[in-house]
Amino acid sequence: MQKILSLSATQIEARQDELAEVLHNCVNHGASVSFMLPFEHQRAVAFWQKTRQSVARGERVVLACEDVDGQIVGTVQLITDQPENQPHRADVAKLLVHQRARRSGVASALMQALEQEAKQHGIRLLVLDTATGSGAETFYQHAGWQKAGEIPDYALMPDGALTPTSLFYKHLSA
Repeated sequence: MQKILSLSATQIEARQDELAEVLHNCVNHGASVSFMLPFEHQRAVAFWQKTRQSVARGERVVLACEDVDGQIVGTVQLITDQPENQPHRADVAKLLVHQRARRSGVASALMQALEQEAKQHGIRLLVLDTATGSGAETFYQHAGWQKAGEIPDYALMPDGALTPTSLFYKHLSA
């Protein structure tokens, strides 16, 4: 059975190698999550060190999913540090699921937990972007997210190809 955890800065530090493995695996399998190939494990560790600092400052929440063996196989972030005129919204970032755990409900469990976490922070609107035409885009549409539009040539895929991005939002009920 899967278990969803909200990781403190200390827990991120203690489990940074597991978290880095998930990120490393996703990028090396083509996930468009801000990194380019070649993508080494050490760069993934450095990303989690920066993320840990952001969690310590109270700017974001990191959720992780453990598999039945207690290994982290997925993660997602809720970025609550927003401008003062947007205290009601948050950004969703880096929904990552290791290849070995795909299609097992990890992404859905993480997003359900993220929505509950957002509500506890008084968040009523979530926003995110994802590569247009990706499996992630299809996932968000099936999960009830509303597509607001697309921006052409928004980012590079890990292999260097330009990709458009799709912007999504979701209103949370009280």
